[in-house]
Amino acid sequence: MNLILFEPGEIDGTLAAGDPRARHLVEVLKLAPGEEFDAGVVNGPRGRAWIRETDGAGMRFGHRFSLEARPAPPVALVVGLSRPQTMRRVLRDCTSLGVREMLFAPTETGEASYASSGLWERGEYRRHLLDGAQQAATTSIPEVRLFPSLRLCLDALPASSARLALDNVEASIALASFDLLGPSSALVFLAVGSERGWTPSERELLRSRAFTLARLGSRILRTESACLSALTLVLARLGCLE
Repeated sequence: MNLILFEPGEIDGTLAAGDPRARHLVEVLKLAPGEEFDAGVVNGPRGRAWIRETDGAGMRFGHRFSLEARPAPPVALVVGLSRPQTMRRVLRDCTSLGVREMLFAPTETGEASYASSGLWERGEYRRHLLDGAQQAATTSIPEVRLFPSLRLCLDALPASSARLALDNVEASIALASFDLLGPSSALVFLAVGSERGWTPSERELLRSRAFTLARLGSRILRTESACLSALTLVLARLGCLE
């Protein structure tokens, strides 16, 4: 953890001694009362905090947060549901890299059971967002939405947006050469299929919703690798990595 994140209002209360953040402060950072660490509020300001006191109930903190939250890059991912372990990596690592939204939907080649895993039904996904943000030392947490179908997901996208879908079968352009210049407020939607890629009918659906099919080289990547590689390229083209 390069930044300890607290939910709004949480830092003014008591953090239980068994909380992973409390254990990290004591066991990894070796902090004692009065010593400072980098901290922030989810989607809020960040700065320095310190352990005020500890007892059997847990830890209490003081803080001074002077840096406002940095806005997330204007990029959203549309991801075909894959195995929970794959989705955990996507959630964590794409949050670290920087993304405004992550939209998930089942695909024709994915398992129907993926949508009913504890990752989604018990809200476990949020823990991986927090892990990614704490790694990146940012307070920005992307919005996450799960849709019952790819069609409903695509129909929910705003009209004013650039739309790209990774595909190594029928792509007409290379992702690295696509012109992303446009209104600075417009979101770029980047769609990545599940483990076995898009089906012909899904490609047709994407095209009908104004997505341009783009290739990411000639190699077939895992979903999590494709998400990270493509997101990095798009962020670089937008000047977000300068």
